[in-house]
Amino acid sequence: MTTTTPPVDSPRRVKRGSGIGNAGLYIAVGIAALLFLLPFYLIVRNSLMQDPEITGENWKWFPSHIQWSNITEPFHDVTVDFGRSLVNSAIVAVLTTVGTLLVCSLAGYGLARIPYRHANKVFYAVLATLMVPTAVTFVPSFVLVSSLGWVDSYRGLIIPGLFSGFTCFLFRQYFLGFPKELEEAARVDGLSYWGAYWRIVVPNSLNFFAAMATITFISGWNSFLWPLVIGQDPSAWTVQVALSSYMTNQTVNYHLIFMATAISILPLVFVFLFLQRWLVQGVAQTGIKG
Repeated sequence: MTTTTPPVDSPRRVKRGSGIGNAGLYIAVGIAALLFLLPFYLIVRNSLMQDPEITGENWKWFPSHIQWSNITEPFHDVTVDFGRSLVNSAIVAVLTTVGTLLVCSLAGYGLARIPYRHANKVFYAVLATLMVPTAVTFVPSFVLVSSLGWVDSYRGLIIPGLFSGFTCFLFRQYFLGFPKELEEAARVDGLSYWGAYWRIVVPNSLNFFAAMATITFISGWNSFLWPLVIGQDPSAWTVQVALSSYMTNQTVNYHLIFMATAISILPLVFVFLFLQRWLVQGVAQTGIKG
């Protein structure tokens, strides 16, 4: 009985197929990168133009004359204190990030490590908060914040947003995959749950904390609806609320909006570029475990 050997693709054919696949992959990635960078190009282009060029019928890839004076114009606007709004956004984003990391990491660690009879019920209750639209909680939250006298204050802007069900969920999933042997050794040496958390878990989880810090900072910086409700006085406006004030029923100052937008996204770009390595590593380490 004779057996037939299945045909084997030649190395040249395999190499040619892989080369075509790699070329297609690079083309797809290049197109995706161009689409991602297109909004940034439009922001920079329009921010250095005058309004007639922006709204003109003839498209121009670059400004005819770069208007460098547009860079300082948002800071000289008498109707909006743009510099103060940047400071407010920085304070709110930084304090929200620090507070959220502390509160949610402790909650996630407790749900993952501390034996408790109703731990699963509490965890499911935390997950249930993710199903409630944020806008639904605005009215009761505003009534509570107003009764405490926190309107137009940093406390009203920061404290209600310190807990995040999603961040707590991610911390729990990460701590479930953290090596128990390190914590057990710490407990043998006499450390409490807090000591094991602060001295063992946190120093060995800086990548994940950096990833969560990046996500939380970007979310806090881009927050609009809650600062709009709480910051009723212009001195309490964040940068997103300040940007919305440039568009009125009477006029729309296009180059001013684009320049202020370009300035407002610079902190996010720096934060992302600085922490992007930890962002990818931290999110990859979450793992979904029951």
